[in-house]
Amino acid sequence: MELGPGEPAAGPWHVEPMADFARSVAEAAGTPIGRPRIIAVDGRGGGGKTALAERLRLRLRLQPAAVVHSDDVAWAHSRFGWDDLMIAGVLEPLHAGRPVHYRPPGWDRDVREGHIDLDFGASTVIIEGVGVSRRALAPLIDVAIWVQSDFAEAKRRGILRDMAELHRDEEEGERLWDEWEAEEVPFLQEDQPWQRAHFIVGTASSLPHNPELEVAVSPPLAHVPDRDGSAGD
Repeated sequence: MELGPGEPAAGPWHVEPMADFARSVAEAAGTPIGRPRIIAVDGRGGGGKTALAERLRLRLRLQPAAVVHSDDVAWAHSRFGWDDLMIAGVLEPLHAGRPVHYRPPGWDRDVREGHIDLDFGASTVIIEGVGVSRRALAPLIDVAIWVQSDFAEAKRRGILRDMAELHRDEEEGERLWDEWEAEEVPFLQEDQPWQRAHFIVGTASSLPHNPELEVAVSPPLAHVPDRDGSAGD
């Protein structure tokens, strides 16, 4: 596996049923009083975060779960400078036990209709995207998952996805991905969200498994000092 700049290798890996993994994540998040548990699925672009978040949501269907995508919060705003929007628009209302009915500012600029809506019925809210377990959000998250992916394969998958979903040609897809990567790499190198992860999932693991029903999991990385000398939390 080719890891992204600054990211340490996780392991040892083992395979477990997705149902067992979802149960472990829910148990680790606990049962907060008066609000849903909040789970963050973080990782590099193209690494498989959205698919993992959806599989978790489906496995938690007996305890209704909802997914919030950071791409929606950051829409027409900023690639990574959206933590204040996630806090004020989504996480603070959830912690206060209120429903979420949020229209990010970029939706007005881009003339996008609708809102991000979360009602009282969800016992779990999963936020997914690059940077959803960053330092600024960590105090408002119950459990963080880091998705460790192959750097080159994530880029290939991400470009193909954008070409299909956003109707870009290959040249445009590669150019825009390189622009994204130029911001993603230093952001992750500085923030090191993998050090705060309670669970690490490998989407490029060589262990044979069915990704629809199983997941490759590693123990969390040992916490190492942040740049200011304090331990990552």
